[in-house]
Amino acid sequence: MIKIQEPSKPWEIVHMDWVADLPPEGDRSYNAFLVIVDIFSKTPIFLPCHKDYTAMDTALLIWNRLISCTAIFTNIINDRDPKFTSALWKNLHQLFGTKLSFSTAYPPQTDGLAERMIQTLEDMTFIHASTNQTPAILEKGLNPKLPQDSLRKDLVEIHPTAGSFKVILDKTRKHAISFMEDSFAYAKDKWDKSHATPYFKVAE
Repeated sequence: MIKIQEPSKPWEIVHMDWVADLPPEGDRSYNAFLVIVDIFSKTPIFLPCHKDYTAMDTALLIWNRLISCTAIFTNIINDRDPKFTSALWKNLHQLFGTKLSFSTAYPPQTDGLAERMIQTLEDMTFIHASTNQTPAILEKGLNPKLPQDSLRKDLVEIHPTAGSFKVILDKTRKHAISFMEDSFAYAKDKWDKSHATPYFKVAE
């Protein structure tokens, strides 16, 4: 096993992994989870998403749904997922002074926190062969509805304060998207300059 750096506070070092190919659920037909586990407290976070999320989609998901509550991580542990090894994410690590550590595929050579949480998540949400139902259906009679699935899209009137709140959220998201697009453009330009296609003359 590869020993990982010991965190000194919550959300300093996290382990990330994916659960994909789930049955589509909710108004947005989510079919995957990004599982993030805080190494310090062992707290798991399950972010619903789509399995075809790009590196940009993943960055925005983490930024909007988690970092705003936890602050910037210093180290992310992952099993070499292409999303986290992309030029965009490498540049984000440079910008924020963070780093990416790798684990191997299961069984992992790091502590395997995310993988164990994924097994727990599957036990909690999958239909069990012995009952042909999910635990939530048997216990509560329904599958939980996500907060984002409850947002009304047909409201004619919006309270001014609620409208201002929405405007602030929209501006923040647009700012984040613009920032990441600039970061991607910078990373692409740097990559193109350092990986120029060699030009050879005839007979060289």
